[in-house]
Amino acid sequence: MAVGSSIEWTESTWNPLTGCTKISPGCKHCYAERMALRLQAMGQPNYANGFKLKLHEHVLELPLRWKKPQVIFVNSMSDLFHKQVPLEYIQKVFEVMNRAHWHTFQVLTKRSARLLERIPHSYVGCRGNPSWLPNRNGRGQAVAPTRIPPINSESALEIQDRLEWTKNVWMGVSVETQNYMFRIDDLGQTGAQTKFLSLEPLLGPLPNLNLKSIDWVIVGGESGPRARPMSEDWVIEIRDQCNRANIPFFFKQWGGVRKKNSGRLLDNRTWDEMPRSFNLGVATA
Repeated sequence: MAVGSSIEWTESTWNPLTGCTKISPGCKHCYAERMALRLQAMGQPNYANGFKLKLHEHVLELPLRWKKPQVIFVNSMSDLFHKQVPLEYIQKVFEVMNRAHWHTFQVLTKRSARLLERIPHSYVGCRGNPSWLPNRNGRGQAVAPTRIPPINSESALEIQDRLEWTKNVWMGVSVETQNYMFRIDDLGQTGAQTKFLSLEPLLGPLPNLNLKSIDWVIVGGESGPRARPMSEDWVIEIRDQCNRANIPFFFKQWGGVRKKNSGRLLDNRTWDEMPRSFNLGVATA
């Protein structure tokens, strides 16, 4: 939860919740779990429960205090769409991102199916800016929250329909093997204006990627003492698919036990391409 990050494709991190549970093979050697246990041992208050999921309402408004525009990775230490995170809390996180229009927020999940879950007909929620978080329009007047009435089973909305997809909120999914390419299809059904893929840790080839609605692709190998190897052929195949589809490609790292030694060069160069929406100034729009 700080300004500044060592993650190559972002600038800062913001963790309104921490902790998670393993859901697929990419989670096996989770870096966030290792870091959380280390911070717990150091006595860091937000990690008193180690890697058990915990909401941190006291940091919800942190991005509003950062006046300099930044690219912010949301929940580097968790997954916003974990099944144990209440929809109301997800909405609060989105409402802060909607208000902090000068920042660009990168939300990444392995739980893409939850984005498309139907809300029970008994649920009454809010979309837009709720009363708990004061907002202002361009003339400095208070803006009333938009209430969503009760809904029946026939008109039930998906979770992603109850979120405000302002253009500074990028939505991404993690895909590590072909078995999880369905997450890309789930992402394509959301209202996010910038959609991206994080193919890290890449654990197998990903031929025939569905890039139809994708704006950005990140690829990286696993790092750490038990890192699983990544084939150069897999990376080149993905890079070439992106080139053919005219999709920006970002190569994060080869990974391995000593990731600094392996570096991040592919074909003798770095690949640091960003979404075109970012180049057009979405972060400050």
